[in-house]
Amino acid sequence: MEEPMVVDMKRRLARGIAVIAIALGAGQLVQGMSGKAPPQHAAENHLAKSPKAIERVAATDVGEKPAPMVALEAPAMAKPALSKAAAPVIASVTAPVAETPALKPTPAAMAETAPAAPTPMAEITTQPALADACPVSLELSNADNALIAVTLVAPCHADERVVLKHAGLTVTAKTTLTGALFTDLPALMQAAEVEVMFKDNSSVTASVSVPELAALRRFAVQWQQDDAFQLHGFEGGSDFGGPGDVSATTPHQPIAGAPAKGGFLTLLGDASTDLPMLAQVYTYPKDSQIKPEIVVEAAVTATTCGRELLGQTLQTAAGTVKVSDMSLAMPDCDAVGDYLVLKNIVPDMTIASSN
Repeated sequence: MEEPMVVDMKRRLARGIAVIAIALGAGQLVQGMSGKAPPQHAAENHLAKSPKAIERVAATDVGEKPAPMVALEAPAMAKPALSKAAAPVIASVTAPVAETPALKPTPAAMAETAPAAPTPMAEITTQPALADACPVSLELSNADNALIAVTLVAPCHADERVVLKHAGLTVTAKTTLTGALFTDLPALMQAAEVEVMFKDNSSVTASVSVPELAALRRFAVQWQQDDAFQLHGFEGGSDFGGPGDVSATTPHQPIAGAPAKGGFLTLLGDASTDLPMLAQVYTYPKDSQIKPEIVVEAAVTATTCGRELLGQTLQTAAGTVKVSDMSLAMPDCDAVGDYLVLKNIVPDMTIASSN
């Protein structure tokens, strides 16, 4: 058991230490209030206690009022340290509290800063530009001997198979590498209309008057792909190979710029296209003194033997065009080299066979 004197000395010593600690704390408090920054470790301790409250306020939307400032106040012992060290933070947080017009953008200000959206007219104005980039032009004019001069310009249909139609006549052609086509079609009607169809099923049409056709007559045969036919116009009592035989071999084409003196044959269609549609048109004067014999023949070949050939005949009469379907059963392939000849097509049609 300790002596009473020793105990009394220990109590006095502890009381003295407590007084010194209080004095030091009071000195620090006085120093903080006098405007001097607290020691480095004291500032760090106070900042370490405040992030939770600061983060919550900083995350508050501009349109909301932040929590009352009392929520940010630290205990009484922390006030002197926060009065200087936390001042910039509190200023940055409390600045949005005042609801000023600058913090609430007006519709006019939003219209100035927002990117302009494209108007519907912008899309509409681009469509004519695309159409102008791919113009299609079809011009028809009169050529000698009641032919129709066809001029097609279609840059977006370059090197393309096209179909030409006129009064029941249907043939294929091919545009150039620049999308142009220059060809002649025998007119079958005086009020002639020509249509050009493209592979995308679009088409263009034009018309022209061909009064010269009134002095002429025409007969045509047309077919598709391998269903080949040949047309002959025998003039002056001629026969096959004679001087008056107007055919693909001897078409009797008139000299350019001069009227035809007799009949002539026009070969139509481009056989190099896919699914070619071909035709032969025989033109002869409308003169009672000239009575040609018109004959259609079909050669028995490896591609035509043993099957049925289909075609059509077209004949101008009294300002109209008469179109007739034609079906021809070909002999077996042991008859390759023979010909089937259709005589008296105008006005009657009969079938004859020749070796």
